[in-house]
Amino acid sequence: MTLYVTPTRRANRRYILEDMMRNWDENYTSELTFPIDVVADNNAFTIKALIPGINPDALDIQIVNENVTISGELKVARNENSNYLLAEIPNGKFHRVITLPTPLNATDVEASLENGILTLIVPKAEEAKPRTIKIKTK
Repeated sequence: MTLYVTPTRRANRRYILEDMMRNWDENYTSELTFPIDVVADNNAFTIKALIPGINPDALDIQIVNENVTISGELKVARNENSNYLLAEIPNGKFHRVITLPTPLNATDVEASLENGILTLIVPKAEEAKPRTIKIKTK
């Protein structure tokens, strides 16, 4: 069952990643995905992810070099004795890796979750920030 379907031109890379993750973790499933917006400015990246129904304790956010990984699990309590005509509310693990164009400062990340929208403000590493160079005149 898919949470959201997001078309991508990088489908081949996604399938390779899914195979790699399954080899690493037998229970890995990529059935759940979620939409993400990434906005860049001179000092940071703002990442917004729509993950309705997620508990903050069920999220795992990791930042390594230029990669931001958001993973977790949506748990829906369903009564096995009930006769569901539809069961579309997503349930299960999810995992998403966002590769950004510059190194990141993982120590100063701000994270918030409000109304099902996860917002991460990830500062760029100092060496990745633009600098103004003044030219000396003689």
